[in-house]
Amino acid sequence: MQVSVRPSVISGRVQASPSKSYSHRAIIAASMTDDECIIENVSKSDDVLATVDACRKLGASIVEEGSKLIINGFSTPKAPDDIVNVQNSGTTLRIMTGVCCLIQAGYAVLTGDESIRRRPMQPLLDALNMLGGECWSTRLNGCAPIVVKGGGLRGGEAWMTGSISSQFVSSILFSSPKALGDTTLRIRGDLVSRPYVDATISVLERFGVRIENEGYKVFRVPSQQNFKSTRFIVPGDFGLASFMMAAALMTDGSVTVEGLTQDLPQADATIIDILIRMGANVKLDYGSGRVTVSGSGRLKGGSFNLSDSPDLLPVLAILATKCDGPVEITGVEHARVKESDRVSALAYALSEIGMDVKEMAGGLSITQGKLVKHAVLNPKGDHRLFMAYCLLGLVLRDGCVVLGAESTNVSYPNFFKDFGSLGAKFELR
Repeated sequence: MQVSVRPSVISGRVQASPSKSYSHRAIIAASMTDDECIIENVSKSDDVLATVDACRKLGASIVEEGSKLIINGFSTPKAPDDIVNVQNSGTTLRIMTGVCCLIQAGYAVLTGDESIRRRPMQPLLDALNMLGGECWSTRLNGCAPIVVKGGGLRGGEAWMTGSISSQFVSSILFSSPKALGDTTLRIRGDLVSRPYVDATISVLERFGVRIENEGYKVFRVPSQQNFKSTRFIVPGDFGLASFMMAAALMTDGSVTVEGLTQDLPQADATIIDILIRMGANVKLDYGSGRVTVSGSGRLKGGSFNLSDSPDLLPVLAILATKCDGPVEITGVEHARVKESDRVSALAYALSEIGMDVKEMAGGLSITQGKLVKHAVLNPKGDHRLFMAYCLLGLVLRDGCVVLGAESTNVSYPNFFKDFGSLGAKFELR
């Protein structure tokens, strides 16, 4: 399926989509209790549904009532009756690999789509094996499919690189509280995407689990902890909301997003600071959960380090087309091992529409060029690239065709509903 987006003015009010990151974490934590938990405002994205399916396969009872989940956990997971298919969800693959080490006896096999089978796993497998787990890649290439032998974790000391994915750390933090002995995890180099680890620790604390974070270099986890029953409300997602904010700025419109708060840490909340730096008119009312973003004319360029918020790369790269000065995006080496190599993909797409782009190892340098009248772009199944490319159709004279519209279900199933309600002109084919 493809979409044809035509020039439009984006204005209005929209409800923030539930956070995918917090939905994953809350569902997994609730599944690791031995009592009933209620998770509200849950994302209905394909990625989160993959986590629901994985937790059910390991023994959790999960009942859906609209956007609410009633979960009775497994405490100790059972060996699944079938392969755990995480679809396109890297978060599910990484965190559930650690959880599967806690299976009392038996094996689990985790795999996913073509993109997932290319994403690196070896640093996590090595760390789990240091802690007494037994897990390996079936193709011996450090990627899924992954086989995990149950038997629990011993605990002890492990280390891993921090430069590839914070999800490796989150996996250890979810599984090691149930290890036989205390766990110490040491990080080599700088840890990327730190706010996602903050999110993991925040969720675990809500479920009664204690984690000690020593400057993102050492994590200490006491052993044999019990996950406690709780009620958790998933916050709105700043990263998904950023697409609607950017659409308003691209078209000199105004958008109010409701349901955005600062109660829990979110990596992509930094979009607010970025937009202010770029000269956008931003009004914050976190007491009411509202953020209003308005545009009137060109934006300012600048240098932006996204090492802690790599998912903002597509939005910021597209906003560069609206900037008077150059935009330099750095710190996103790890964006090359997401659903696609987002750095190279964006460099190619922006060059295709007439921008002057220099690709660097860890980012992009983007300078204004003469935009083409029309473009056909293929994000190759990457949901964030797809939504970012749709924004280009709002400003190219004859619009833009973007392939792979079904990919929005991965993270933002209401994308087209919200996009249209704000005035976007498009046609799905």
